[in-house]
This record gives sequence, structure tokens and C-alpha cells, in this order.
Amino acid sequence: MKNHLKRIAAPRRWHIERKANTFTTRPKPGAHPLDQGLPLNIILRDMVKIAASTSEVKKILNNNEIFVDGKRRKDHRFIVGLFDVISFNKSQYRVALDTKGRLSLIEISATEKTKKVCKVTGKSILKGGKVQLNLFDGKNIITSEKVSVGDSVLIELPSCKITKVFPLKEGATIYLQRGKRSGDSGTLKTLNDKQAVYESNGKDIETLKEYLFVIGEKKAEVKIQ
Repeated sequence: MKNHLKRIAAPRRWHIERKANTFTTRPKPGAHPLDQGLPLNIILRDMVKIAASTSEVKKILNNNEIFVDGKRRKDHRFIVGLFDVISFNKSQYRVALDTKGRLSLIEISATEKTKKVCKVTGKSILKGGKVQLNLFDGKNIITSEKVSVGDSVLIELPSCKITKVFPLKEGATIYLQRGKRSGDSGTLKTLNDKQAVYESNGKDIETLKEYLFVIGEKKAEVKIQ
């Protein structure tokens, strides 16, 4: 695994200056794929701008409490992805997608930093009939809730306790995590085998089922823009 990454070759979802320098920070392998997440260094230095250099970011991470999803992180190469919550001092942000599908930050309230919506990407039956849910961000939760692959769950951070379940069904509020309309949201109207139609700003739009991310029932459960 390479430890370096040229800026010009960085994923399109990274909103960075491509020609400012030759190299940028490559995140370590983690819960999100390379093109679906950003290293903590870029977030703190280039987006939140609480540091002017990588060395300053390292000092901040060692001397201050920077939390991702309620857990303290000290590695400047730690990968942070969609809907992850970053908090420090009295500030808190959620990672979302802008209108061009790029990873961005939105400021959220102190009460919302303990909430996160996660998509269920897999499930397995354990001994004793318990169900283990595999979430899109690498988390695994053992539960007795009735949840299907493709549904979403609202969890409490940092305990990862499930507080609500959002089924993938008609009428649900959805968010597009991939595709040319990444970052768009609306109400799911029809759902077929691999295709789906959702309504956004009065228009019916076709997309793929795999791009859908349920974020609430009648409205978004968390702030997304």
C-alpha cells in the first residue's frame, strides 16, 4: 500500500486544490473506501481550517480531543466518510455531499452530534438466533430489531444503540449517495428490482436502487445540507 497520493490523482469527491502542491495526504485503510472518504488531516487543515499545516494538525490531535462518531482520534490519516460526525471544543460537523457530489461539511447542533443514520449493507444470523447488522461505515451491531438489507437505522453515538429503523419503501425520505445526482434528496415513489423513482422539487427522477440511502420516514431525521 502506497503512503503517498498525488493531488491530481485524488478522488473526484475530494474538494481540494489539484495544482497547489504535488502530493496530498493518503488516508489509511478504514471504514470507508478511498473515494468515499477524506483523511482527518485535510478536514482539519483545509476545510475547518483550525491548522495551517500537517504538523499543526498532528499537534492538535495529540493535545486536543478530536472526536469522530463520538470516539477520540489521534491519527491525521484516519479516514472520515459520509454522515460521520466530527466534534471538537464546542463545534460539530457532519460529512455530507454538495450539489456536485463532493464531500463537504455541514455544521450541526450539539444535540445532533449524538445521532447518525447508517445504511444496512449486510446481515447474518449468530448463535442463539441473534442478528448481526453490517453497516455501510464498517460498524457491526447485534440486535433483535427486524431490519432488512437496504434499510437504514438511526443510532446513538458513541454507544451505537439503535433508536429507530427506516425501511426502504415507498414514501420514505431518501438521499443519493452515489451516481450523477449524488447529494440529492427526495421522497421515494416507486421501487422495482434494480430501479427506483423518487420525487425531488416536484419532479420525478429515475435512479438505481443501490444508490438510495434512507434518511427518514416523512422527513430527514438528521441535517443533510
